[in-house]
Amino acid sequence: QVQLVESGGGLVQPGGSLRLSCAASKNIFTFLSMSWYRQAPGQQRELVASMTGGGTTIYAASVRGRFALSTDNAENRLHLDMNTLKPDDTAVYYCKARDPEMEYWGQGTQVTVSS
Repeated sequence: QVQLVESGGGLVQPGGSLRLSCAASKNIFTFLSMSWYRQAPGQQRELVASMTGGGTTIYAASVRGRFALSTDNAENRLHLDMNTLKPDDTAVYYCKARDPEMEYWGQGTQVTVSS
């Protein structure tokens, strides 16, 4: 069973930065894709950013230019670097990985942007 563990959330002031990490229990490049989603209170879960196994990335319009994906191949980690954070970025952030027949989700990490 594949496991995903997120870390790095917390409280940050508007304009600040955070790095989220998703640690996978297997080589991340064996997944079809890995993604970050977020869910704010009372809102549907939405895609934030995604990376295919070949390294192609896409970003939601609301975060493009502020957030960036990167990988740590040695530790099987997908990072989400979040800059110029806004209160609207407040949400629980989830990591998702996709195999041909399965999807895996992490438990989520809370990000709160507030002064």
